[in-house]
Amino acid sequence: MSSVAEIQAELNYQQAKNTLHNLVTKLDLTSQERYGLEAEIQQLETMLSNLERQVLQIAAFGMVGRGKSSLLNALVGEPVFVTGPLHGVTRTASRVAWSVSEESINGDSYQKATLTGAGKSQIELIDTPGLDEVDGETRAELATQVAAQADLILFVVAGDITQVEHIALSQLREAGKPILLVFNKIDQYPQTDRLAIYHKIRDERVRELLSPDEIVMAAASPLVRTAVQRADGTRGVQLRASTPQVEELKLKILEILYREGKALVALNSMLYADRVNEQLVQRKLEIRDRSANQLIWRAVMTKATAIALNPLTVIDLMSGAVIDIALILSLSKLYDIPMTQTGAAGLLQKIAISMGGISVSELLTNLGLSSLKSLLGVSTAATGGLAIGPYVSVALTQAGVAGVSSYGIGQVTKTYLANGATWGSEGPKAVVQSILASLDEASIINRIKDELRSKLGARG
Repeated sequence: MSSVAEIQAELNYQQAKNTLHNLVTKLDLTSQERYGLEAEIQQLETMLSNLERQVLQIAAFGMVGRGKSSLLNALVGEPVFVTGPLHGVTRTASRVAWSVSEESINGDSYQKATLTGAGKSQIELIDTPGLDEVDGETRAELATQVAAQADLILFVVAGDITQVEHIALSQLREAGKPILLVFNKIDQYPQTDRLAIYHKIRDERVRELLSPDEIVMAAASPLVRTAVQRADGTRGVQLRASTPQVEELKLKILEILYREGKALVALNSMLYADRVNEQLVQRKLEIRDRSANQLIWRAVMTKATAIALNPLTVIDLMSGAVIDIALILSLSKLYDIPMTQTGAAGLLQKIAISMGGISVSELLTNLGLSSLKSLLGVSTAATGGLAIGPYVSVALTQAGVAGVSSYGIGQVTKTYLANGATWGSEGPKAVVQSILASLDEASIINRIKDELRSKLGARG
């Protein structure tokens, strides 16, 4: 029977998938709103596919010459990533699917990692260029994008950490992702030196960034000295490739996958979706804000003109209300929030109450000015047009008051609808909080959840 933790993990995973599916299928963006965010929208669709296929993305980072590609090849078991003696062999982010299936022998189950297969869960290994290569700005941007998408980060070093590596590791930690630090090429050090470097890394260099459980040692492509006999009959020593020493890293990855793979994928998907959604909402609000202001000014001018030209008090008030309701309905359509005429009238009433002083002053001024305007209108004919000047003056004053009121109502409505355009309780933040709340202390995500909550709060 599944444990409570497993059931909760599955519920969180399904909730994340449903939330991301709703976001992707209900974006409702114009071409203007999509412009410049096409890559982010495409990544949302990719992440939805990953959720549906249960893909865990692992990205390897590090400086040039640290053996990132060799390490990933050792994990896969085949030379699928480009390696070479020159620095900077990896030019773009490469990836390969590494399927993970569960099999059993005599009733005992175990995890089997293969390149092909139909396992329910998959790992996608991603190789990145060196963080300190030439054209660093482009590479840094690539690293940032890949880190934002990855569920787990492997930071590869090949000895004591340099200052540049420490800065890079600190920057990657800001992505809010779980990190495993891999001390690679341990075969190049005597046992005593290897342990001394490991302890210095663990106890001094990264003590504030990573826990000891997040540091592993490996030798992706070890070289061993082998005695050989030369063609001339003499004997010598030659360096030859030996079996990769990556079992500890494999077990660590498979343990994470088995214990919390779904939580990692779901959490990362929601964090990325939250960031992209905020960008989309901000873009949508900026564009729609300009359109909303145009609608508001159009309503202001219409209401002011109608009030100025209409000589009857009751019709003044009725026409003003009709224009305000029409404005609210137009704004609701702009912000994709369905609203009936009755609902618009109710919202107008609430806004009028909340605006208090403006609405009351408009009502009193309109009543007074409309009465005076009606009187002057009648007097104009009786005085042979002498009252036309005062009539126009009163009409313009009344129009100004009505315009100010309509502008205030439009701005309040715009703010109300704009806030309603964001996700509600089922949005990505709610899913993230649910995932974080369900983690136990052994989880690799647990140590960074306070930081994630802090980031969510800062953006919320």
